Amino acid sequence: MNRRDFLKIMGMGAASLALPGCIRTPQITKVERPRPNIIVIMVDDMGYSGLSCYGNKYCNTPETDRLAAEGIHFTDFHSSGVVCSPTRAGLLTGRYQQRAGIEAVIHPRLEHPEHRKGLQESEITFAEALREAGYATGLVGKWHLGYAAETPKYHPLNHGFGYFVGYLSGNIDYASHYGDHNEHDWWHGRIETKEEGYTTHLINKYALQFIEENRDKPFCLYVAHEAIHEPVQGPGDPPQRGPGRRENPTPPDVAYQRMIQAMDEGVGQIRRKIVELGLDKNTLIFFFSDNGGNGRSRTNSARYTGAKGAVWESGHHVPAIAWWPGMIKPGTVTDEMAISIDLMPTMLALSGASVPQGHHLDGADLSAALFKQKRLRPRQLFWAHLGNNGARMEAMRDGPWKLIVTHPGAKPGTFENEKAILYNLTDDPGEKSNVKHKHHDRTTRMLQQLKQWYAEVTRDATCQPGGWNA
Repeated sequence: MNRRDFLKIMGMGAASLALPGCIRTPQITKVERPRPNIIVIMVDDMGYSGLSCYGNKYCNTPETDRLAAEGIHFTDFHSSGVVCSPTRAGLLTGRYQQRAGIEAVIHPRLEHPEHRKGLQESEITFAEALREAGYATGLVGKWHLGYAAETPKYHPLNHGFGYFVGYLSGNIDYASHYGDHNEHDWWHGRIETKEEGYTTHLINKYALQFIEENRDKPFCLYVAHEAIHEPVQGPGDPPQRGPGRRENPTPPDVAYQRMIQAMDEGVGQIRRKIVELGLDKNTLIFFFSDNGGNGRSRTNSARYTGAKGAVWESGHHVPAIAWWPGMIKPGTVTDEMAISIDLMPTMLALSGASVPQGHHLDGADLSAALFKQKRLRPRQLFWAHLGNNGARMEAMRDGPWKLIVTHPGAKPGTFENEKAILYNLTDDPGEKSNVKHKHHDRTTRMLQQLKQWYAEVTRDATCQPGGWNA
């Protein structure tokens, strides 16, 4: 292969790792049917209760709720990272993002250790695999896998996407389109473009354009919404960055509501366009969030602890919905434990696409859970986060058990001052009671497995410029 070319609310590729149950080569079930169109909608910084079908009391999301009512929604779905860049790297490659050398936010500040990192051209993305299999591929919205204006090789068009409209940084002003690096950041392909419009509305517009233009061929569209990431601006609010910036008179709670509503309207527009074009019986839409909410957006569940940027549940336990009329039983709810790196193996299975022999994926094919409501093979999940200040946190799921490791007061980038915490999520979903001393052997075993996992996924990690551990 050429490497270049988810009603009402209810209640892995490391063959060399000799650790039973830790990481297994993903089971991919080839499905005999016409190759479906695939639309991945990833929202930004929306916690588990960000949608009304997941218990949001502050904002109605009728269009996304309809996807859930007509499809399946997950109650135990997780992002592979707890901040933007890592989850995106994991999603695109189907592997834990540590393998790509991206476990922290690719920071906007030039002098920050993590600024110069990006998705290297040696990585294999789902866009590359599907494009090689004859799919039209497009990305609309947020990239955040390298500041490509500085380092052109990081550009999404170099990673399998044939169509790109959006921005390269971590977030932009919704009105002026100035990025978190204080430069204008809106692009049509490789051309920086001055274009008026509220970011979410533009993302919705160009998602529909891509669908229209590729209606007669199999396509894969990645819609990477900025909503509801800060800056907190609803449609019509003034710029917060760049020329003409001024104070926003809209109260944050109201602005967040309008941000969510604009995103939800776009979900409805996509669904209606697919139905209008007669593509609904052959199109999978998968919706989820890149990490938990920031705490101010009122999208995190009161049931869970933490927020974006930490490995407690609210950092990575997110809403997820899949929709495919005729293939997914309407109104299905699943408590299957799944993670965002599962999407690429699922796409490969559905499309008939492949990756080079010997290239292992860490995710699992979700087809059995989506279409037959069957259980996946038991497995463990892992998280490792490196904060903007160099502080590390790790976590591991093994059935109902969750181990969290923190490093209070450690030197930036290091694993010093290790502190292990053990929870039983069945008894304690809010991670309030540390049962480490009641289950010493389990804690010791899980800690060893977590360390072995980290050593394995970083042993041959893609080389990156800079970083806390440069």
